[in-house]
Amino acid sequence: MNGPRSWIARRLLLGVLQTAAVVLLVFALTEALPGDAAVAFAGDQPDPQRIAAVREAMGLDRPAHERLAEWAGGLLHGDFGTSLTSGRPVAGFLADGFGPTLLLTGLTVLLLVPLGVGLGVVAARHEGRFTDRLISSATLGVYAVPEFALGVLLVSVLALRLGWLPPTALGHGTGLLGHPAVLVLPVLVLVARPVCSLARLVRAGMIEALAAPYTAHAERYGISGARIRYGHALPNALAPATQQLARTIDWLLCGVIVVEALYVIPGLGTVLMNAVADRDIPVVQGLAVVFGLATVVLNLGADLVTHRLAPRSAVAA
Repeated sequence: MNGPRSWIARRLLLGVLQTAAVVLLVFALTEALPGDAAVAFAGDQPDPQRIAAVREAMGLDRPAHERLAEWAGGLLHGDFGTSLTSGRPVAGFLADGFGPTLLLTGLTVLLLVPLGVGLGVVAARHEGRFTDRLISSATLGVYAVPEFALGVLLVSVLALRLGWLPPTALGHGTGLLGHPAVLVLPVLVLVARPVCSLARLVRAGMIEALAAPYTAHAERYGISGARIRYGHALPNALAPATQQLARTIDWLLCGVIVVEALYVIPGLGTVLMNAVADRDIPVVQGLAVVFGLATVVLNLGADLVTHRLAPRSAVAA
């Protein structure tokens, strides 16, 4: 028991160190942004006294290490700072955009897992035959289309030409669940590429597992093919697929920015774009920390699940 517990403790410690690195990196990158935020907020053709007053109000006249210590201390208590443009707490912006983004991401993952794993298993069972070639060709073709191009294509065909679905979520606010039709196109765009990569990874893992010596040994003992495929081969194929799923969910946090902009969905991506346009540094910092922490947590969870499915992977880790 000491071995697994020691590995989990080391992995949790690594997660804490990664979280600290995320906070430091976000602060350093925002400090390195070009331009002067005080000048931008002082208005058109400001005088030096006005710029100095704005810089003092924003705390930019203080040393960087003091501002970092104050900001990091606030994060430990759930305080992400205050918006420079509106004076609202940054946590309020996060709360406003969290619901739509979580809804899009959750629906995408709910479709992604069964579709990706199912297509991969079907392709592996028919290796080298027409079904395998069809799935492999289709997933490769869809994966090659960027999200923005796919989104524009779906809007042009399904919304504007055929009129089956609304082109955007404009006018629905955050009550997207009450209008499920507006979610179809965004979820299709978000799920398209991840399904392809997950299906191809599961297919490769299943084929490799079914060709392993233990599979032939199990067949000699008379174990049924279904039990070999789903009780032995599939868990070994799902171990690397779990890591891919964590990276995919992490990617969704970036892809959702493009999708929310295209379909006018008021989520975290829209909040981030507005904050960047307004040079609202505290909001940008808060969103960057949230996205970074989500990445750390997802990868930590994926490592723990992978260790459960295939304990030998911990040796490689």
